Amino acid sequence: MPDAHSSDSADPFETRLAAGLRDAGDAFETDRAALVTAGARKGRRRLLRRRNAAVLSGAAGIALVGVGTALLLPSGSPDAQGSPATSTHASASASAHAPVSGATLISTLELLLGDGAYSKAEARGTDEELSPYVHVVYDDGNGKSAIEVGMGRVRPGSDEARQATKCPAKAFTHYDACATNRLADGSVVMVLQGYEYPDRRVDTKWWSAELVTPQGQHVSVSEWNAAAEKDAPITRSQPPLSPARLTKLAASPAWRDAIDAMPAEASTVTAEPSDTAFGAPVAPTLKSLLPKGLTVSDSSGDDTGFGYLVVDDGKGKSLVQVNVQANMSDVEGDLFGPDAEVLSDGTKVATHQGPGEKGGAGVVMWTVDTLRTDGSRVVISAFNSGAQDTTSTRTTPALTMKQLRAIALSPKWR
Repeated sequence: MPDAHSSDSADPFETRLAAGLRDAGDAFETDRAALVTAGARKGRRRLLRRRNAAVLSGAAGIALVGVGTALLLPSGSPDAQGSPATSTHASASASAHAPVSGATLISTLELLLGDGAYSKAEARGTDEELSPYVHVVYDDGNGKSAIEVGMGRVRPGSDEARQATKCPAKAFTHYDACATNRLADGSVVMVLQGYEYPDRRVDTKWWSAELVTPQGQHVSVSEWNAAAEKDAPITRSQPPLSPARLTKLAASPAWRDAIDAMPAEASTVTAEPSDTAFGAPVAPTLKSLLPKGLTVSDSSGDDTGFGYLVVDDGKGKSLVQVNVQANMSDVEGDLFGPDAEVLSDGTKVATHQGPGEKGGAGVVMWTVDTLRTDGSRVVISAFNSGAQDTTSTRTTPALTMKQLRAIALSPKWR
């Protein structure tokens, strides 16, 4: 079995951090505004939650005039998580279990995968500073595949727990299939069959399972049809584990035992002020503010803080998305330049019309960004396509800049 701490390889966190910095725009689909508004705050989100990151990049990333360079890293792998102070919420206390070593995690993963050839194994045990994970390159005889398992905790019943097992919106990320199911023990598991690159410029497939137990144990499994998630040739048509096998692997009691062995202080965070300025679901409010003559074909549902609708006025689909945030005064200088409009009540308004940023042919993005004197921000963008990375379906968005402005400044957001 390969050495979990091979001296000829860099620390996996440092290696993946460097890769994340290099490829942030690829894996995470970052918009310019996401780098400003979400960088410092959302950077605490667990980076293993790659599937939700693809969605949140669209959620937080509504581009505007004047942006900075704070980085919200892509959550490509469990080992690229934040420090203990920035990892997941813990349950009230962690059980006193003997530490589980990285070597044991490697042995466990190889045992669960079964017969095959293994290489490039690396892991981090439960007694190390960052959350545990295990990675191997597995070959079942049909081609090499990178497989990873990350472990952590979320607060039972929290929004983080729900989001971890919620299928992403196709308005923001493409995938072949996604399903969420509840297991007999009450755990919820989401299995996603998607792609490493949102724009599919390379056809590397990335399949994952996210499992959350009623106790808040969170297991994240990822697999690729290549020996590495990026910059590696495709070695097989599909990743080796079917959705059923992914579910079975994620549900193994071995990972839960490892999570229980994590020190409580290594997986807790101090509560921070919420960035969300709007407690009610955003999409229904957005829908209530739409001008007449639009039909809605897709919606983000009951999410707070961010919402989107796909609307059609009879001339083609148009994506409209809104972010509502609190405590944004500290980045006012980054978001609003000296030419920003200032209303009589002190609200600042910035507008932007330009090309889309997700690769869709002919896609344009129209944005109105507003910041009130109490630090609450409402930013709305509309596109001339039902998704940012698909070909435009119409010449301009279904909403005019005047209509976008009226929606962003509506008192309903208060």
